[in-house]
This record gives sequence, C-alpha cells and structure tokens, in this order.
Amino acid sequence: MATGKDVAALAAREIGTKEFPANSNRVKYNAWYYGKDVSGGQYPWCMAFVQWCYAHAGIPLPLLTASCAALLRWYRTNQPECVVSEPRTGDIVIFDFPGGAATDHTGIFESASGNAVTTIDGNTGVGNDANGGAVMRRMRDGKYVAAYIRPRELEDDAMTERYYETVGDVPVWARSTVQKLIDRGILQGTDMGLHLSVDMLRLLVWNDRAGAYE
Repeated sequence: MATGKDVAALAAREIGTKEFPANSNRVKYNAWYYGKDVSGGQYPWCMAFVQWCYAHAGIPLPLLTASCAALLRWYRTNQPECVVSEPRTGDIVIFDFPGGAATDHTGIFESASGNAVTTIDGNTGVGNDANGGAVMRRMRDGKYVAAYIRPRELEDDAMTERYYETVGDVPVWARSTVQKLIDRGILQGTDMGLHLSVDMLRLLVWNDRAGAYE
C-alpha cells in the first residue's frame, strides 16, 4: 500500500550506499535477497535493489528474481497492462545499454525532462552504468529504456487525496478488512458514508494484519 512517490523516496534515502569491498557485489540488498552475505561476479544487484525497495515499501513484487529479463518477461506474460509507455514516479525502468544482453540493468523512475530520464539505481556508477557498485541518481537518454513497469499494487498518487464512502469504492487491498470491521460493528460510518482516507485504510489494514481485530 504505497504510491510510486513512496517507493522513489525510499530509494532516494539509499543513495550513497556502496558494496564493500569494491567490486565484490557484497551489499545489504543482496544479503536481503539471498538471505545471507554473498560476494562475487555472479551476484549483480541492480534488481535486488529494486526488489528491496518495493518490499520495504510494503508491496513486494509478484516475482522474486534478480534478473531484469525474468521480471520483464513475467509482466509481459502475466500482467501485460503493467508494462506502460508513459512512466510515473516509482515505476520500474528496464534498461538496454549498447552491447551485452537486451535487458541489462534496472532502476526506479524518478522524473523525465525532454529525452532525459532520471532514475535511482543500485549497482551503478559513472564509469559503469550496469555494474558500478553504488546506489546513485542517474540521468540518461531515454533511448536506453527497454520498458517501464508499473506494478498493480502501486497506488495512484491522486487516489491518496480522496475519501472512500462505500465498501465497493475501497481499494481491493483494504476491502476485506473494511468489510470485516463493518460485519463486527467496529466500523459504522456516518450519514455521508464510511469517509475513509487512504491513510486511514492503511492503518486499519496494518492493525488487521497484526491481529488487532481478532
């Protein structure tokens, strides 16, 4: 239950993180992904960084993979509507740089200006776009973008400003919690309806997952 801006803000807080020692791929995002410290050339971590950001924003991606190609293939096969042409902040960007694989790097979209695309990437560097060893904010020509992915679980930023008056209006991720609270008489609403904001829904869902309404 996060917006694209939430994901991008979380990623931005990681700027400056580097693998240690240099050229080792030993970094906290890989440790989180593999469940242990790893190092070596077989552990590039640009996708592990994206996976980490989404998971820590509370919306883990539907395919846990360290492969850019595998994630893009999964979305094209299973949720093709999530591969979008017009990016928004927080979308996943898949890059194709000259030479090498057709999908060789990923980052989190932050903004665009003309043909320039600004992203926050893991395992990048000024001297090596796709294996530079650091989390950085990068600006590149949009011609290197292979695809933009917008996961279904991302909330529309505009939706965070509205109120939900009926169960049918409530986003799917919160609907079962709201219905449970209504059935138990905990949530009754007013003459206007439920009048629940997104922040209120998040709190209710978090409490529900913690067992507060059992």
